[in-house]
Amino acid sequence: MAGVGVRRGETQLVAGVDWRVEVDERWVVLGPNGAGKTTLLRLAGAEMHPTTGTVDVLGERLGKVDVFELRTRLGFCTAALGNRIPVDEKVLDVVVSAGYAVLGRWREQYDQLDTGRAEDLLKALGIGHLAERTFGTLSEGERKRTLISRALMTDPELLLLDEPAAGLDLGGREDLVARLTDLAADADAPTSILVTHHVEEIPPGYTHLMLMAQGGVVAQGLIDDVLTSDNLSSAFGQQLALTRADDRFFARRRA
Repeated sequence: MAGVGVRRGETQLVAGVDWRVEVDERWVVLGPNGAGKTTLLRLAGAEMHPTTGTVDVLGERLGKVDVFELRTRLGFCTAALGNRIPVDEKVLDVVVSAGYAVLGRWREQYDQLDTGRAEDLLKALGIGHLAERTFGTLSEGERKRTLISRALMTDPELLLLDEPAAGLDLGGREDLVARLTDLAADADAPTSILVTHHVEEIPPGYTHLMLMAQGGVVAQGLIDDVLTSDNLSSAFGQQLALTRADDRFFARRRA
């Protein structure tokens, strides 16, 4: 992204964003509500175009490429997608249907290679035993892991995760963070970008971080350089103390 801005009517969603993500990097985009994080992810996912500046995704310039073709090279996991999945859809079908980029299996035909890959992904995310269950019977954490499995189904070059731990209880969050930690350590896993509000949700193994506030970039770079108490305080507009234990981050308001 170079000089990227997005405006909707009189509202400036993001402004002046310069950002480069390299192959095999694991990025976190962190900031408060309204910072522009999801807008940035939608640009990276070729779901919207910038008002100003340029966006190149996997070597293709938005505005000069067939975005429908480009999206087949991306894995996108969002709560909005989960809300569109039929509650009576089998978990295995939720995942395998990503090959046709459809929601709700109908007349598509899948071979054993497709279903085998879907089964392997569900097992890798710890929910292989749920393959025959319907999506509507899953817990929130199980739904999130199903959606991540779906996002990985097409072997994407770029994986985009929009607040994957949102709505989870403590156990569900910790289980998901552990799964994402394993994924980050996998040399064959795609380049990843994860959006979150909370430092506690950052999986070990993520390498870079962008801090956002009010539609702009506060700081970006290697996570150890960028994620500091001062930068966090600047992004969230209050005095915060950052601590780290066992490669996990924790934040609290300074007394």
